[in-house]
Amino acid sequence: MTPSATEPPKSMLNRTAALAAMLLLVAPLAARSYAQSQLAKLADVNSAIERPASMTYKTFYLSNVINKEDAIDVQTDLRNMIPAAKLFYVPSQNALSIRGSEEDIALAQKILADMDRTRKTYRLTYTITESDNGQPAGKQHVAVVVASGGKADLKQGSKVPIVIGNYPQPNEPQRSDVQYQDVGLEIEATLSGYGDGVHLRSRIAESSVSDEKSGIGTQDPLFRQTTLDGTATIVLGKPLIIGSLDVPGTNRHQQVEVVAEAIP
Repeated sequence: MTPSATEPPKSMLNRTAALAAMLLLVAPLAARSYAQSQLAKLADVNSAIERPASMTYKTFYLSNVINKEDAIDVQTDLRNMIPAAKLFYVPSQNALSIRGSEEDIALAQKILADMDRTRKTYRLTYTITESDNGQPAGKQHVAVVVASGGKADLKQGSKVPIVIGNYPQPNEPQRSDVQYQDVGLEIEATLSGYGDGVHLRSRIAESSVSDEKSGIGTQDPLFRQTTLDGTATIVLGKPLIIGSLDVPGTNRHQQVEVVAEAIP
């Protein structure tokens, strides 16, 4: 039989079939090669990423941070400076437990070495000078010792009883409720040191019992009180007058001076 003009030659069909078979063989190999190349690239990327450092922990015992408020400030500083680390403050042990990488622990140790330092201690000497009609009437010296960032509180005087109520009792002596009022001198000092000086906040209160009586009750005493509350910057070793006043109703005048000295 003679092939028609439109029928493709048998050799052409054989070549087409061979090409199709070759494509079927090559396609999986190409896909496999592409997949392997992508896996190799992914492996390179993973190897380029730094693996997280091994975690460790350490407990730091604070030697010079003695109150809870300062310890919380230290904890806040560490959390801000080392956000990846975990911190916990133990008040009963005055200690900080830290969990993080070795680099985190090393940085925390450096920060604590800067912050948990021995505090400087200062001696504050207050001099209260009193005059009457311009003539010296007396001088009182009071000295307190306070560490930088700390507070000292001194009270000197008496407790005056005040009857606040009487309660009759049938067939028994009358019962009285008594309240005691502190009378005398009270000094509260808070300071923070810097260089060759200190920032000082002083509260000085002086009270006494007047010879006059209160009009509320026949035995109720009348108290006189003077209070000085202020902040000053003081150069070490140099006296500074932090307040003076005239006592109302009298010719008396009071002046308060303070000097700060570093204790070696």
